[in-house]
Amino acid sequence: MGFLKWAVAVLSAAVSVSAAAQGFPTKPVRLIIAFTPGSSIDIVGRAVAAKLSEFWGQPVVAENRAGAGGSIGSAVVVKSAPDGYTLLANSSAHVANPSIYASLPYDTLKDFTNLAPLAGGPNVLIVGPGTGWKSFADFLAAAKANPGKLNFSSAGVGSATHFNLEKLKLMAGIEVTHVPYKGTPEAIADTIAGRVCCYLAPINAALPHVRGGRAVALAVSSAKRSILLPDVPTIAQAGVPGFDYTLWVGLWGPPGMPADVVEKINKDVNRALSSPDLAERLTNLGTLPMSMSPVEFTRFVRSEVEDTARVLKAAGIKPQ
Repeated sequence: MGFLKWAVAVLSAAVSVSAAAQGFPTKPVRLIIAFTPGSSIDIVGRAVAAKLSEFWGQPVVAENRAGAGGSIGSAVVVKSAPDGYTLLANSSAHVANPSIYASLPYDTLKDFTNLAPLAGGPNVLIVGPGTGWKSFADFLAAAKANPGKLNFSSAGVGSATHFNLEKLKLMAGIEVTHVPYKGTPEAIADTIAGRVCCYLAPINAALPHVRGGRAVALAVSSAKRSILLPDVPTIAQAGVPGFDYTLWVGLWGPPGMPADVVEKINKDVNRALSSPDLAERLTNLGTLPMSMSPVEFTRFVRSEVEDTARVLKAAGIKPQ
C-alpha cells in the first residue's frame, strides 16, 4: 500500500504540473528588466511583454531593477518561486558577469532556467559634436595619440557595452579609460554633453540622437552595416579588421521550473517574435528577432560565457 500511495502521489504531481502548464498563466506575470528604463533591454523586453500579454490574457508587468551589470535584477529572479510568474530580461551582460565579478549572488550557468533569446543588434560608436570627430579614423587616431586620456562610457561594469568596449580596446590596440554609468540613457547624455568622449551605444537607443544631430555615429559593431544607418561603416570596415559584436537580449527564469511551463513560455515567445507587427517593430529598432529552443538557448548561453571569458582574459580583465 505504501508503494501504491507513493505512485499515486507522483502521478498526481505530474498531472498537476501538466495542468498548470496548460493553464499558465492564471495571474499577472512579473518581468524583471535588469537595466534602466530606455535601455535596449528595456525597450525589447517591454515590446515582447506586451505581445505575451495579448496571448496570455494576463498582464506581463515590467519592473526595472538596474545595477551591477544586470546582476541586481538577476539576483531577484534567482530567489523567486520557480513557477514561471517571475521572469528576467537581461542582455549579453549576463554571460560576461562571471568574468567581471569575483563574487556573484548566483551561478550563471546553474541557477537559471534558460527560456529563450529575444533579439540581437549592433552597438554604434557615438561621440558628441564637440569632439569634432567625423569618422572612426578620427577617433582611432585620437585614442592612439592619447593613450589612457580619453574617457569611454558604458552602461555599467559587466554590461554588454562594457564588454564591447574591452573587445574594441583589445583588437584596436588602444587604451581608453572606462567610465561606467547606471544605464544607457545616462551614458548617452554625458557623451552628448562631452563629459566622456564616446560610447558604444545600443543602436535603438542612440538612433534618435544621431538623427537629431545631437550625436555623431562613427561606426557600428556588427559584421554588416545596419539598415538603420546604411551610410555608417562597420568597425571592421573602418579600421579594425575582423571586429564583430552583437548585443543580444534573452529571457530567463529561476532554477527548477517545470519543463512544461518552460516549453510553453519558449513557444509563446517564439510565436510573439514571429508576429509581423512585433518583428517589424524590432527591425525598426535595429534589432532582429532570435529563435531557439530551450536546449539550443542553453548551449548558446554556455558558449557565450566561455567566449566572453576568453576575450576578457586576453584583455587583462580580472574578476573584482
